[in-house]
Amino acid sequence: MISLREIREQDAGQMLEWMHDPDIQKGFRKNMLNVTQDEARQFCRNAKLAKRLEPGQDMHLAIAGEKDEYLGTISLKEINPEFRSAELAIVLRKKAQGHEVGTKAIKLLLKKGFEELGLHRIYLTVLADNIAAIKLYEKCGFVLEGELRDHLFLNGRYVSWKLYGMLEEEYAIINSSDGR
Repeated sequence: MISLREIREQDAGQMLEWMHDPDIQKGFRKNMLNVTQDEARQFCRNAKLAKRLEPGQDMHLAIAGEKDEYLGTISLKEINPEFRSAELAIVLRKKAQGHEVGTKAIKLLLKKGFEELGLHRIYLTVLADNIAAIKLYEKCGFVLEGELRDHLFLNGRYVSWKLYGMLEEEYAIINSSDGR
């Protein structure tokens, strides 16, 4: 059973697992290999959910498994109530990868974004060579909107960056076909 909950300060130790994992970090633009325990704890403290969303605000949630174990973080970033849009981001600990955790977490976040927050569009960006992530996003119903070729210079080479999106009417179709 997968659920989403507030990030807690005690999640910092497990959070550092993915932050310090070079394989996981290959999929990120920002290098987090040197994040300290104190910095991870500070992020957890700052991730408290606000009572009211402000433009540009981020919502970070813990992906929790059995016994409420922290498995990863999923976020809606740059929430824009005026345009009703936000950017999705997700990262999983290695132990949670390959077990449908990402799929279930994304579906829960889409429900929150479209049904609870009333968003019109949820989008994401992904490095073009992150094939596993691309398969996950497409499986969840995200549509490729474009690619910025050789957009980022990471680890001594240029990489392309893909943009995916989902509109509320696409979510409604997917949601109804899932039997919900």
